[in-house]
Amino acid sequence: MNISDKQKKILTLLADGEFHSGTELANVLGISRSAVWKQLNGLAELGLQRSAVSGKGYRLEKPLELLLAESINEVIDDQAGALISSLEIHDQIDSTNRYLVERSQNNGLSGSVCFAEHQTAGKGRRGRQWVSPFGCNIYLSILWRFQQGPAAISGLSLAIGVAVIRALNQHQVIDIGLKWPNDIYSQGKKLGGILVEVSGETGGPCCAVIGLGLNLFLPEAQAQGITQAWTDLSKITGKNRLFRNKLAGILLNHLLPVIAEYESVGIQAYLDEWRDYDCLAGQSATLFIGQQQFEGIVLGIDDNGMLLIERPDGNVQTFASGEVSFNGLVAQ
Repeated sequence: MNISDKQKKILTLLADGEFHSGTELANVLGISRSAVWKQLNGLAELGLQRSAVSGKGYRLEKPLELLLAESINEVIDDQAGALISSLEIHDQIDSTNRYLVERSQNNGLSGSVCFAEHQTAGKGRRGRQWVSPFGCNIYLSILWRFQQGPAAISGLSLAIGVAVIRALNQHQVIDIGLKWPNDIYSQGKKLGGILVEVSGETGGPCCAVIGLGLNLFLPEAQAQGITQAWTDLSKITGKNRLFRNKLAGILLNHLLPVIAEYESVGIQAYLDEWRDYDCLAGQSATLFIGQQQFEGIVLGIDDNGMLLIERPDGNVQTFASGEVSFNGLVAQ
């Protein structure tokens, strides 16, 4: 469904989590109370739960902090701001990554930034869907054009992971780790994921769309289809208010400079820091590549960002891709 202007106005009014009478909503929207009721019912399709109490009115079960460009821009520093060519916030979109991939094919500018309140077909790794309920989390993609081929930005997702950890630390979220090759973890549970989609000639200019999904508050009802242990920032911090716009701006402050300099500095500039956050090192794990399985002890990453696994026979193998399961958890 598309979000109508009336529904957006209702959401803006109800975002504070307080009761608002049907009469108040009807007056603001210029519609009848029965029409208000119909509009509110439509919000359920977004996964937004509301309650109605006679004599009080309607309220959302959980307050929302809707993303606002002006609020995000207040946080963005001069360095990051100079790297942004456009910043869009969509109420609803199929996928922020897919949107910017399409823009990249139609001369979209480097530095295009796209946020969404809700994704109907959010993209995870290997074609999986990223659960994306309305107004709860961060769904962000950035388009960037590089002058060299895809080989020159090998390992970019690892550097992005470092940037995300830096941003979370600045946002007073600590004890977060990285799981090779592209996951944000906390206490053995997935907090977020990175998806980098690259297109271009092998030896010529290329374009990357860097996507980030980060759980702030993931409702249990929407998370039922997730097949691995997950967490969100509200569980980690114990806080209900997470200042979503502030975090969005802080993320851009850290992500954009890393992306802009990556072609010149490469993965080597981030190896030590990534290793500090590595939550797989020393773990007994299984790597899945297609139908093949490789068991062993994870020894970390090599200087090219590839995974090192010591096999049962004592040999150490290097892997450039795959899905890692540890403690029975498989990357999604």
